[in-house]
Amino acid sequence: MANRLRNYFPLIRERKEVLKEIGENSGLYAVFTGWKPEQQEEFLDFCTGMKGVKILYDSFFKEVMNPEYTPGRLNRFLSLLIGKKVTIRQVIPNDGSRIADENTLLITDIVVEFEDGSLANVEIQKIGYSFPGERSACYSADLLLRQYKRVRDEKNRTKQKFSYKDIKNVYIIVLFDKSAREFHAVLGKHLHKSYWGFDTGLEVELLQNFIFITLDIFRKNMENKSIENELDAWLMFFSSEDPERIIELINKYPMFREMYDDIYELCRNMEKVMGMFSKELRELDRNTVQYMIDEMQETIDAQAAALEANEKKLEAERKRHEEELEAERKEYEEELEREKAKYAEALRCIEELKRKSSSDPLQ
Repeated sequence: MANRLRNYFPLIRERKEVLKEIGENSGLYAVFTGWKPEQQEEFLDFCTGMKGVKILYDSFFKEVMNPEYTPGRLNRFLSLLIGKKVTIRQVIPNDGSRIADENTLLITDIVVEFEDGSLANVEIQKIGYSFPGERSACYSADLLLRQYKRVRDEKNRTKQKFSYKDIKNVYIIVLFDKSAREFHAVLGKHLHKSYWGFDTGLEVELLQNFIFITLDIFRKNMENKSIENELDAWLMFFSSEDPERIIELINKYPMFREMYDDIYELCRNMEKVMGMFSKELRELDRNTVQYMIDEMQETIDAQAAALEANEKKLEAERKRHEEELEAERKEYEEELEREKAKYAEALRCIEELKRKSSSDPLQ
């Protein structure tokens, strides 16, 4: 298959050149041979331009989209996504934004502060967590509380009066490489933005915003379609390894050529790129294990719920049966009492007749 990407990116090396460098370095060779054959082929394919690099790998995403070194890129993507221009002021350590240690399924997790004070938590998930809505709501609340404490403390330090108006929007932005089942129930939709409202038409400022992007559904939606707008171009950049798509992308939106140049420059540093790829493989293994655990837990929970439902059903049946038996017993006892009463009445009548008969003067 012709390597068309090399026509656009002269930095791309040939397969034999890459293999030669690996073979001449015992450390690199040990790492390479430690990979599975399909992993070796994946690595060689993106290093030689036979396929595109998986931008969603954490190491590659942060190399290309790092908001500290190239803030304009993430600024542009988030501005298109949010629907207004945003500028990143700083990257905030995200240790405090995690309520629990559950980073296993996350590829990337970045918290940024915009110039207006708003916060955004940008996540990339290789495999979607269960309960994405509930989980995102918890992290949104955590992010909002984090901002509240920071703003309040800053106001106190500067002897200023704190106001809730000082609290700005928080955004939870999640890109799913493989989305959870809930998203597949909404046919043909890959971009989901939350909105807040009241049934009375009340208008008040609510600060929590959620944006979910399902890249697997996006890829399916884009089959046999061309890229028509810049946001779709970004999503294609994140999700496609197809050389034809990459060529279409850089021809329509030349700004992406610089990003791919950065990637193929990185691929020439064999020790660094192999280290990055090894890290991604380890994370993917952990992801797969965690996903299997989550799925097994869901199955166990479903089985437990079914058992509990059956137990309740059996208990209800037992109770109903006991009530029916009790009702039958009471009905039998009542019938027996009625028969006894009839018998007693009959005996009384006989005794009465006998008494009348014995006292008859004609006898």
